[in-house]
Amino acid sequence: MFTSFFPRPKWFFLSAGLWIAIAVGLWYIGGRQLGALIGLPPAAENAPPIIGLQVFISRPFLWFYIYYAVFLGAFAAFWRIVSPHPWWRWSILGSGLIILATYLDVQFDVTLNNWRGPFYDMIQAALSHTAKVTLSQFYAGALSFLWIALGGITLAVLNLFFINHYVFRWRKAMNQYYVEHWQKLRNVEGAAQRVQEDTMRFSTITEDLGVSLVKSVMTLIAFLPLLNRLSKSVTELPILGTVPHALVIAALLWALFGTVFLASIGIKLPGLNFKNQRVEAAYRKELVYGEDNADRAAPLTLGELFGNVQKNYFRMYFHYVYFNVGRYLYLQADVIFPLLLLGPAIVAGRLTLGLMQQILTAFVQVGSSFQYLVNSWTTFIELISIYKRLHAFEAVIYEKPLDTIESQPAV
Repeated sequence: MFTSFFPRPKWFFLSAGLWIAIAVGLWYIGGRQLGALIGLPPAAENAPPIIGLQVFISRPFLWFYIYYAVFLGAFAAFWRIVSPHPWWRWSILGSGLIILATYLDVQFDVTLNNWRGPFYDMIQAALSHTAKVTLSQFYAGALSFLWIALGGITLAVLNLFFINHYVFRWRKAMNQYYVEHWQKLRNVEGAAQRVQEDTMRFSTITEDLGVSLVKSVMTLIAFLPLLNRLSKSVTELPILGTVPHALVIAALLWALFGTVFLASIGIKLPGLNFKNQRVEAAYRKELVYGEDNADRAAPLTLGELFGNVQKNYFRMYFHYVYFNVGRYLYLQADVIFPLLLLGPAIVAGRLTLGLMQQILTAFVQVGSSFQYLVNSWTTFIELISIYKRLHAFEAVIYEKPLDTIESQPAV
């Protein structure tokens, strides 16, 4: 699954994690200031944030692009020399480009949040008649949002186009790898489906979850300090009273609760999804045989095989009922939760409309990042079932025993 696309996967991912940690650490220790040596200094500490697309071509961002390219180029050159791989351009440089696009996507969210403060304060001033606001000022603020949004949409579309090609290349690499070992794999139950369909689903889901994880981490890095700074006006929480770093602690505990809760009630689902693929494959296989052989795909046989499909689906539907009840209850509660936390500060009049909007957005961003497993749990369930199916291929290729679930009845 990984060897086909990445050079020496175990060491590659370990070294990638270490290299990223070094790059980020050096950036915050002093790398950000090194841009001043070539005329690209960081923004002054008390400087107001730049609102608009111009922030992405500001001097601090230009230095970041250079810094990122140097570290990515050094990492790619190292692996190109140590372990040459036919797919290195896509697996290393392609992954680096996706990570950069993900970082810029997070920065668009930060830029939009910086826009919300003054814009909603302007609306509050207009509604309360505390300051004169002209129609041109209002439209200028709205137009600023439009340009930022269009920039974010353009980046998202281009990134999605590239990701589609990236995922297909990964599928192609896996397909070539398994086809080379087809004589060993052809006797595995549902082998054709595993090569034709599961490779695409595995690469797509893994890439999607990987990008989501990277974005969650980057969002935390960007929004945690912002939330902590914005929440200085919120020192008191309902029931708990005064708590240091109140909103940050609340976001962490709420996400931790949701993760443990959904993992507990969804523990049976990966195995059921795996078995579902097996009964579907058995039914489809008999239908394929029936296309070329009149003695196969008899009504009684197909009825029995479809009965197995029905039995497993109905079992899944039952378990998904209580899982979805818990999931949707949590997600709906998540909508109102930050407003409840801000209740004492809102009633006491310690927040402006703009500040409240910024806090709510920052809290949602931080909470969503902490809730990575909550938001991705159903996708993880599907990925685990696909991984189990492809892992059987790995076992056959390397002549290792199959997983226990492969020998269990499908129904």
